[in-house]
Amino acid sequence: MNQSIIKVLLVDDSAVIRGLMTQAINLDPEIEVVGTAMHGQTALTWLQNNQADVVVLDVEMPVMDGISCLKKLKQDYPEMPVIMASALTRKGAEVTLQAFDLGAAGCIQKPVAKNASEAIEQVARNLIPLIKALVGQDKAPGSSNTNLRTNVAKLPTKTPMILVIGSSTGGPNALKAVLSAIPEKFTIPILVAQHMPPLFTKSLAEHIERETKRPTAEAVDGELIERGRIYVAPGDFHMVIDKQEDRMVIRLNQDSPEHFCRPSVNPLYSSAAQWYGSSVLAVMLTGMGDDGIEGAQLISERQGYIIVQDEQSSVVWGMPGAIANAGLANQVLPLRSIAPELVRLCS
Repeated sequence: MNQSIIKVLLVDDSAVIRGLMTQAINLDPEIEVVGTAMHGQTALTWLQNNQADVVVLDVEMPVMDGISCLKKLKQDYPEMPVIMASALTRKGAEVTLQAFDLGAAGCIQKPVAKNASEAIEQVARNLIPLIKALVGQDKAPGSSNTNLRTNVAKLPTKTPMILVIGSSTGGPNALKAVLSAIPEKFTIPILVAQHMPPLFTKSLAEHIERETKRPTAEAVDGELIERGRIYVAPGDFHMVIDKQEDRMVIRLNQDSPEHFCRPSVNPLYSSAAQWYGSSVLAVMLTGMGDDGIEGAQLISERQGYIIVQDEQSSVVWGMPGAIANAGLANQVLPLRSIAPELVRLCS
């Protein structure tokens, strides 16, 4: 494992935010803020004479904003991961999703805390694991696609009745790639849990609807699960499946975070296994950590069918890798192959 110090360039027009983020990042001995800049132009100038492994980039700045800077960064340094830091606003959500389209690898919410120590803790909790995941220091030894034990069943035991999808870091683009490649004739309901804060999930649902031309929205507590629709778990709520009389409905709750996440993929997978059993089709896309592993275990026990994204096409092979390495995946596929395979399994 590469133990060299990860070098971070921090770009934000607020000196206060730069200070808080620097303190948070420097809490980890393996990461160091080696440069700061107050707008995009200064950042690009800094990079001409200095080196960084990852850039943390504010969305809204004077002189040169985050989007303009990101375009230039991706042009000049295509391999360098860029993390967007966004305010929790509707505009921030829209711009961040635009940044994903342009190649940003991840996003964090700017600190909103009562005091400095709380803000530092919040940034450290969200940003440090993301930096390490993107620079590749959190890869488990031997976590690659070679010699993975895939579950032998190449076809579901029953016709799939529901598709449940989990995703995190790199997820918005992966979701778009899969969902926009699914044809109109594919009508089973699709439920998505993507790790994102409130407002961001609403924008994500709107983006997916535009890309797929399929009715898509943040899920609403108590609504019926209908064919041909996509339901996105709202930020800060777990989304689960429940039965009301003889109809399947969506329930939202604010139970404790699972794997530090709310929404977590785990309750969605677990409830799908409970109510749909061997008629569940589950997909795990790119993301850090191992959220969804217990739910995947339940789906596997009930003979549902699980596809995970492969390492090469994932931004971070944490969540899909955990399922694959546990031998729970029926198939490990590159991103471009997932939609055609879903169609084949449901035909």
